[in-house]
Amino acid sequence: HVQLVESGGGSVQPGESLTLSCAVTGLMFGHYCMSWFRQPPGKEREEVAAIDTGDGSTYYLNSVEGRFTISHDNAKNTLYLQMNSLKPEDTAMYYCAATPGGTVVPGYAHCFPKDRALLGLGTQVTVS
Repeated sequence: HVQLVESGGGSVQPGESLTLSCAVTGLMFGHYCMSWFRQPPGKEREEVAAIDTGDGSTYYLNSVEGRFTISHDNAKNTLYLQMNSLKPEDTAMYYCAATPGGTVVPGYAHCFPKDRALLGLGTQVTVS
């Protein structure tokens, strides 16, 4: 049974930073592709970042490239999203995702196949 629990969200001012964490149980990182999604208020969910936990390759949504960093700690079975220089448009519910047997594809900020992603309950980030 896969469980993903996000934490670290909060309310910050523009330009500040937050680090989101996702504690993962019930899977081994090496068998899953890991990523972060977000859903801004009143908008559709969008991919933010993805990581190949094997070789460490990372891919980002264009609007967060250079400001956000996705990483993982296999020993702690935890996925992270370091968010710097936050903007009001980053306000959203952020979700950690695990895609069983998934893969990253250069240029895409999510794991394939996209519809196989398992998401946590999310953590709210508000920038204002």
